[in-house]
This record gives sequence, C-alpha cells and structure tokens, in this order.
Amino acid sequence: MTAYAVAHLRAITVDQGVVDYLKGIDATLAPYDGRFIIHGGPKEELEGHFTDDLIVIAFPDLDAAHGWYRSPDYQALAPLRIQAAEGDVFLIDGVDADHRATDILEGLGVV
Repeated sequence: MTAYAVAHLRAITVDQGVVDYLKGIDATLAPYDGRFIIHGGPKEELEGHFTDDLIVIAFPDLDAAHGWYRSPDYQALAPLRIQAAEGDVFLIDGVDADHRATDILEGLGVV
C-alpha cells in the first residue's frame, strides 16, 4: 500500500543549506521509489488560512518510506532542512482505492 512522507513546514529561510538540500534530495528518493506528490506551491484556500508549505512524497509502502528517512544519504541532508525551517514531518500509510469514509468507524468501535 502506498505510504507518504508528509512535511508541514513554516518559517523557512532559503539559504545555501536549503539550496543544497533541494539539490540533493532527489538522489536520496530514487533508491526507495519515492516521488513528490506535493511540493509547496500556491494554494486555493477554501476554509481557514494556511500560509505554510506542505510537502508530500509517495513511496511504494511504509517500509520504503522508513528506509528512505533512515538512510545515511537522507540523514546527511536532514539537518540542512531542520536548520532552515520549523515544522512537522511524519510517515503515514495511504488507503486502498476502494476506501470509504465510513471505513474508519469500525476501528473506532462505531458500527
């Protein structure tokens, strides 16, 4: 099942570290079949006010996502992002193509 690395970044300082991070991250993704799904960009706000950046990277599965994040190549780059931005980063499993909103009710004990 597809898994995702999600980053909600704010207060980004575009400095040489960020430039080096951006120039290096694609090579760290390739061995794990990671690809950008969302990489910041303009947003059409429908509800609320979201001024931060959202980055989503897709991987074939959670094992691949973990492998990428823990890899020596990515761990060498991560401090460059951490020094230049505040934010939250996490890995999460996707859902099957036939998933429906009510599917979560079973896990919540609601039938």
